[in-house]
Amino acid sequence: MTPEACIEELKVVENIRRTGLTSAQAAARLEEYGPNQLSEKRKVTLLEKIWHQVNNVLVAILVFVAAISLVRAITDDPVTNGIQVGIIAGVIIINTCIGIIQEGSAEKAAEALKAMLSSDAIVVRDGTEVKVPAQEIVPGDVVMLGLGDKIPADLRMIECGNLACAEAALTGESVPIDKMVAAIEVEGDPSRTPLGDRQNMCFCATLVAQGTGAGLVVSTGDFTEIGTINALVNKVEDKKTAVLEQIDTVSKWLAAFIVLTAIVTFSYDFWGVDPENSKWLDSLSIALVCAVAMIPEGLEAIVTVTYAWAVSNMAKKNAIIRALPAVETLGSVTVICSDKTGTLTQNVMSLTAFVTSNARYRFDVNSKERTNKNFVRDDSYMAERADHLKLINANGVVKGGASASRRGPRSKKKKKTLENDDFPFTMNSDVIDTTVPSLEIDDDEPSAPVKKIQDNTPVGSGESPELPFFRQALSGGVLCSKCTLGKDGTRDGEIGNPTELSILRAVYFTGVNPTTMKDDVPVIAEVPFSSDYKFMATIHDSREENDGMGMSDKNIVHVKGAPDRMIPMCCNQAKAGLIGETEPLNKDYWISQIAILSSHGLRVLALLRGSVDAGTVQKGEQLGPEFVQEKGAWLTMVGLCAIMDPPRPECVAAVRESNMAGVRVCMITGDHKDTALAIGAMLGLVDTEHTEAITGPDLDALSDDEMKKAAMKYNVFARASPQNKIRIVKALQAQGEIAGMTGDGVNDAPALKASDMGVGMGKEGTDVAREASDMILADDNFATIVVAIKEGRTVWDNLRKVLMINTPINNAQGLSVLFALIFGMEQTPLTAIQVLYCNLICAVTMGFVAAVEPAEDGIMEKPPRRVGKRLIGRFLFLRIALGTAILVFVTVFSSFWALTTFRGEELCDTAEWNALDPAEQKEMLWQLVHSQASNSLTFSALSITLSARFAYNSAMHTRTLYGNKFAWYSVLIVTVLQIAITYIPGMNTVIFAMGPMKWEQWIVVIIGMVVVFLVMELEKALRRYLSSIGSDTDDLEFDRFDSVPNFDSGDRLLPKGASRMVVTELKK
Repeated sequence: MTPEACIEELKVVENIRRTGLTSAQAAARLEEYGPNQLSEKRKVTLLEKIWHQVNNVLVAILVFVAAISLVRAITDDPVTNGIQVGIIAGVIIINTCIGIIQEGSAEKAAEALKAMLSSDAIVVRDGTEVKVPAQEIVPGDVVMLGLGDKIPADLRMIECGNLACAEAALTGESVPIDKMVAAIEVEGDPSRTPLGDRQNMCFCATLVAQGTGAGLVVSTGDFTEIGTINALVNKVEDKKTAVLEQIDTVSKWLAAFIVLTAIVTFSYDFWGVDPENSKWLDSLSIALVCAVAMIPEGLEAIVTVTYAWAVSNMAKKNAIIRALPAVETLGSVTVICSDKTGTLTQNVMSLTAFVTSNARYRFDVNSKERTNKNFVRDDSYMAERADHLKLINANGVVKGGASASRRGPRSKKKKKTLENDDFPFTMNSDVIDTTVPSLEIDDDEPSAPVKKIQDNTPVGSGESPELPFFRQALSGGVLCSKCTLGKDGTRDGEIGNPTELSILRAVYFTGVNPTTMKDDVPVIAEVPFSSDYKFMATIHDSREENDGMGMSDKNIVHVKGAPDRMIPMCCNQAKAGLIGETEPLNKDYWISQIAILSSHGLRVLALLRGSVDAGTVQKGEQLGPEFVQEKGAWLTMVGLCAIMDPPRPECVAAVRESNMAGVRVCMITGDHKDTALAIGAMLGLVDTEHTEAITGPDLDALSDDEMKKAAMKYNVFARASPQNKIRIVKALQAQGEIAGMTGDGVNDAPALKASDMGVGMGKEGTDVAREASDMILADDNFATIVVAIKEGRTVWDNLRKVLMINTPINNAQGLSVLFALIFGMEQTPLTAIQVLYCNLICAVTMGFVAAVEPAEDGIMEKPPRRVGKRLIGRFLFLRIALGTAILVFVTVFSSFWALTTFRGEELCDTAEWNALDPAEQKEMLWQLVHSQASNSLTFSALSITLSARFAYNSAMHTRTLYGNKFAWYSVLIVTVLQIAITYIPGMNTVIFAMGPMKWEQWIVVIIGMVVVFLVMELEKALRRYLSSIGSDTDDLEFDRFDSVPNFDSGDRLLPKGASRMVVTELKK
């Protein structure tokens, strides 16, 4: 749309730039469109959070038990039942508080977005430039922009003075985007044009990196691009992770089993034991003892502890978890969709290679030392046109040129030009101004072989030139620049264009101080850079250390610009890059080198120099491009600077390790296709299955079925909008993938929320991305994700171990009561307080051992856990059943042994025994029975715990003695507590209804421990044998009881289109 059409659409006057809106018009439009601010999502109240925590069937059973106990406390035994009510209430309150505290604060993402908005702006109102609060800006306002300004709304530019905006957080572009006024010609639906290509627009919350301009407000508040992202973030609904869903399922089955057992116990006691003398409240109390015994009160707490322990371990390794269940989710992901800029790459434009007339020098972008050794001559480095499939073994040939992705609707000419096809990267812009003549070439010229002259000037292969070489060869990149390098060569405090800064940074780490160099030779005059002619030039006095000897009567002209524009202005080239030695320009050689470097996704800048007589140019003289252009071919080509945002060095290994663990890595970026494909090839994302890249506009044209296929076919997605990212994630999820998403920009926030696992960057990331994430990488290191994957898998294994420990203990408590009654015991062997104690203390203590168990060997060699797999598979269920049965047998058998052994015996001194009435003697007998049952069950449960530490390996090994110190802490704590409640007067008899045990009772306890341990170890030996003959003892495959998910439900993934879409409600 032209500026005139935009003015007409907004219904403002033609001379709006001069007059602006009137105050009355602005007030009317503010009333019509509303304030320029983002809508807030409704926050969850504290009562809603509490209800969310207690709204489950097990809590309902506990509440019912507490109510009955309260009735009995009023009518019968206030002490025992009162303690029971207090314990149950404490359990519910503690678990509720833990859940509320650990919930993630998703609403903070929207608050972080609002914090990015500008607080005020300069607009034209009533013919005068005035500063107004950003909230009062309305469509039709004219906003004035200057260097460093934060753009307050989406603007259609009507004036540009060398304007460029930093949009990396919104679009993923690594460098500032040049802005223009002219309409952009596109084919098809203009709304599908990626944001990065809308160069006559400036977007809300981005920054002005250079120049000035004036823009017409076209969208405010929720209707801006960042407003769309805000809506997407707010509309995403959280979904429980697989483990929490499995815990819910386990809880429901347990609840059904508990209710059934309680009903059977009540029925048997009320009608089967002594029907004539039975009291319904007594029978109900016994049934509730069973229920209390079997309810896993500590399960939720120990699940939280399992997560928290993993979170603590990960925090020590720079992975910060915002929501505890996210650890497990990351461990089960099958695909990680990663942003490129700042995540897989360093988000620092770096000079990677310097090409001279006879050599190419590779620069170590990761070096922190200042030495000339950072530049090494390597004539094989990017010495051929990029064929991305050559970077992997036996993968064929890529059809079409590396820059074919740039051949779009704007290329109208039949004849190829360097800009339009072979040289996509220019100094500041990826949009080509076709009104300026560029170097034309024949179709076969850029790819024609160019004979290279092999010589060792100034050094041979693998060697580094001395410092003066780079001081002279790269002096044009330093002096012909307005940039300021950051502290110690870092980004801290840097000012200027990232592409230009890359040269200064390379010079700094070579050993030259660019600031001192610029101060020594100040600018006499300059030709400022413009996107119209794609170069800039500066004039300086000559210095021998920069320009060689014999130049004292000359001023040196340094020119830096797009190489295709520079070649026609050159007549010579610096021989081997040495200043002072020239030879005729080898045009074909430079054309070939530019094409090669560009095909690798590199930005290419040419460094040239010339000279004029001293005094020809006056200090501060205003020069135009004709100063350089009208002299014909008069410059000397020094070399080419190849610049890119390089991959993080650790990411290549991290991607490889992820693939070994069965986790695929995809790259989704706003950068151009060739750049993305080049980076993807370096990272190892391009392989035999995923050989190409696809762009956002191409994705917009796909149907849902085609989108699902594309999500599985491509590992590299370029020119992706925020909506593209969400659609990719949803398509992967529809194909049964567990999709993780990493990112650092505002544009990543919706996809971070919509993915199964959002991973934000802590150092370079925006607050928006961090708040939308489930996990944050404090070191921005993609490799840290591998640590998280291992922890996630360990969590799943440990939760199965927790269930293997806790579930048999809980079940054995209730079933011991039932079977003791069935086999004729007149009272329950365990009291309600005993089982509550066992659940909260023993089960949690022993469960903690499994919660903190280190990963078993080979965990990263297994495939990710399948979606829909039950937490309790066939073999784990059988193992739990076996553990329950052996615990019930030991507990009931030992209880009957104690009852028959000590019945009729004097349990204290004869005189004291004879002084007791029969009821007191009976009570003392049952106190011994309760002690026997409690200690037999608890210490046998320790055997279950020590065996369950290892899922398959035998615990009858020295490995049991080390690896997890908390296992022995647990044994010690449980032993001390059991002795305390057994022997401390008052505590044993009054609270726990237990009596001091005799020595022969401890022998029975020890025998029970050994029997349980041997049975569980024999079961593992059998499973190891079955596994050796091919049985699925890992429960990896689906069986008839697993819930195989229907991923292809027929629902639309998302409306097609790059940015003008109807925002739908997304489920995370």
